[in-house]
This record gives sequence, structure tokens and C-alpha cells, in this order.
Amino acid sequence: MASKLWEKTVQVNHDVETYTVGRDREMDMYLARYDVLGSLAHITMLESINLLTADELEQLTAALREIYAEIEAGNFTIEDDIEDVHSQVELMLTRRLGDVGKKIHSGRSRNDQVLVDLRLFIRSELESVVEHLTALFKALVEQSNRYKNVLMPGYTHLQVAMPSSFGLWFGAYAESLVDDLTVLQAAYKVTNRNPLGSAAGYGSSFPLNRTMTTRLLGFESLDFNVVYAQMGRGKTERIVAQALANVAATVAKLAFDACMYNSQNFGFIKLPDEFTTGSSIMPHKKNPDVFELTRAKCNKLQALPYEITLITNNLPCGYFRDLQMIKESFLPAFADLKNILVMVTAMVSQVKVNEKILDDSRYDLMFSVEEVNRLASEGMPFRDAYKKVGLDIEAGKFTPVKEANHTHEGSIGNLCNDKIEEMYCSMLDQFDFDTYHNAFEKLLGKK
Repeated sequence: MASKLWEKTVQVNHDVETYTVGRDREMDMYLARYDVLGSLAHITMLESINLLTADELEQLTAALREIYAEIEAGNFTIEDDIEDVHSQVELMLTRRLGDVGKKIHSGRSRNDQVLVDLRLFIRSELESVVEHLTALFKALVEQSNRYKNVLMPGYTHLQVAMPSSFGLWFGAYAESLVDDLTVLQAAYKVTNRNPLGSAAGYGSSFPLNRTMTTRLLGFESLDFNVVYAQMGRGKTERIVAQALANVAATVAKLAFDACMYNSQNFGFIKLPDEFTTGSSIMPHKKNPDVFELTRAKCNKLQALPYEITLITNNLPCGYFRDLQMIKESFLPAFADLKNILVMVTAMVSQVKVNEKILDDSRYDLMFSVEEVNRLASEGMPFRDAYKKVGLDIEAGKFTPVKEANHTHEGSIGNLCNDKIEEMYCSMLDQFDFDTYHNAFEKLLGKK
């Protein structure tokens, strides 16, 4: 049995070990490739301050690149008696290189190792989320433009209120994603700072070159204060989780609308048959299960920031094992959100709209405001026009003109989708993914 990195003469009780390790081995598989990348940067820095020789650096670099390739090929596992990914990588190096493998931990703690692993993982996953979000954004804009002239009822209090359009409905969710992308960008900036070199939270007596590892890992800057670097554990996850939750909130609202508008009592849209399921007893049923599950999955994601808060909100500064528990909900959340975005993008792209909604007389009264505004435009005081139309409705004499002549920015006749796309692209341009991609390629010897 391999000894722990921290173990001396007393072996920990097996039940205690099982309890404390928990699902950490499983969760650390998410971080494996990033642990290797962090180690590649760290050993390069150690050689620059003479804690490794050039020959040792060459041996360690080659071995770490081999391990990275094994991870990419799916041939990497964390052995049953090994605590975590950090221990597994160091053990593999020691088996291959002997005592040289034991040198990679100089000036480093598992505390800052997991911090940097998490930052690298989050950064990569945020890029992937942004790619999926962009696909949904494009689908929404396309549908908004396609159906911009098809009117539908707008609601307040779930009562028929005023004319809206499918251009407005799809476009509203596209613009909501602009705000969500803005928050994702802020979360990315918080993430894109280097905690490596903070060690256990109080720095090191070795003359570490933290600026060097920041550059090697493609970070924008450092977490400068070593105590704050450790305080970032939990806080970073909470900020990122809130950004994911914002996306989930937008998609959950879209899913609710879609379920409602697809129902027979509305009949505003038709979901593609292949995205619906049937009833085991009612042969006529086509259920919007995809959007219903999407709504539930999104609501679950919206709980994540609060779960992290409850784990961390009564902890003072410094490291505590409580923080380990965040991984179990946080690390899989990215895949959950991306799966949601893939499915919703496919659904949105194939939704068909009912272009004859207004043939139903139940929606006649939504044009009452249009008539009030017409009379006001002809010189009648607005309050008098309002009263006249109201009395006509009560007397059953109101005859709607089923048109909506809206021209101001963002209205039925002037969606401003081009402006919304400009905002989205401007925010997208503020992500600098190329810097870290180039840094990783250099670490892996691909550049």
C-alpha cells in the first residue's frame, strides 16, 4: 500500500480514511489533466530558481507529458489506496524516475495545487459553456428574424394584454443571454488569476517566481496575497456557480414558456415530434418532456450557489476540509449545463410557430391599446380615448384592427436584433482564450 504524502509513522484508521476521502478520487478525475499542466509550470519555475537541475527538469517534463497523454487517452486512474490526483501523479513520477519524482512538491502544498487545478478546469469549462451559449444565441436570433412579422398575444398577470410577436419572444431570450454572457465574462476574469505559490496559504521560504508560473499557465494575473489566494477557494466556485445559474434561469423561463405555448389551450408553437414523448394510456398525447426536464435541471443548477454558500459561509480564513465537499456538486455542473444548452438549441432551432393565432376571437381585446393610441394620435386626450374604448368593450361594440404599428427601438416593428448581436459579439471578444491555449501548447511541447 502506498503511503500518503503527509503520512509519517501512524497510519490513519481505514474507516476514517474512507470517510474523509469520500468521492474525492472520482471528482479529481475532472482535474487530472490540469494537475499535470500545473506541475509542468511549477517544475519549470523550480529549475529557474535552482531547485531542479536542467537534466531533472528534462526528465520530469518528459514523464509528465507522458502522463498527460495517458489522461487524454483515457488510460489514467487514481488507485484505490491513493488519496487524490496530486498523490497519484507524484507516485507515477517516482515509479518512473525514482527520487527525482519526489522533488516536484518543493514550494507547493496540495492546497495551492487544487486551487490551480480548479482555476484551470473552470477556465476551460467556461470557454466550452460560452461556445454552447453562442450556439443557442444564434438559434434564437435566427428564429426571431424568421418569425418577426408573426403576431402573438403578450401577457401580464397571465391575462391577455397587448400585441407581441414571435420576433420579440425569441429575441428577448437572445438579449437575456447577452447579460448572462456578461456575468460569465466577469466570472472568467475572477477565475483567470494564478494562486500557485501560495502553498498552504502562507507562501514559502523558497524564492518562488510566481510571475513566471502565471505566464506559463496563461493566467491574466496573480492572486497576489497568499492568504487571499486560499480564501478564493469556495468564493471562486460560488461566483462561477452564480454565472452558470444566471444562464440556467434564462433557459428555465424559456422552457416554461415553451411548455405552456405548446399546450393545446395555447397552441402557439409546435415542438418537433422527435423531441416529445407519448402517454402509456392516452394515444393522443405528445408531452414536452425535454423542456420539462430542462426546467427542473435548470432549477437544480440555480440552487448551486446557495449550496456552496452554506458550505463556506461560516469558515474563517485558511484551509478547511469542508471545501472538498464543493467539488461533488460543482465539477459536474458544467457538463449538466452544456447538455441542457445542446438540447435546447436543437429544440429552439426546430420549433414551428402558429401563424394564425389571431384568428381566434379570444385575442381581439389585446388590440384595445392600439385603438386608444390611434385615437390619441388623432388628437383625443389619452384619458378620454381610454374611456371611450373601455365603454365600447363593455357595450360589445369594439372591433379590433389586428395590426401593430410599433416603430421605436426594440418594439415589434424594430427588433434591433443587429444591435443585440453587436452587444453579444462585443462581450464575446473580451474573452481571451487564445492566451491560455498557447501557454498549454508550449508546456506540452506542441509549440
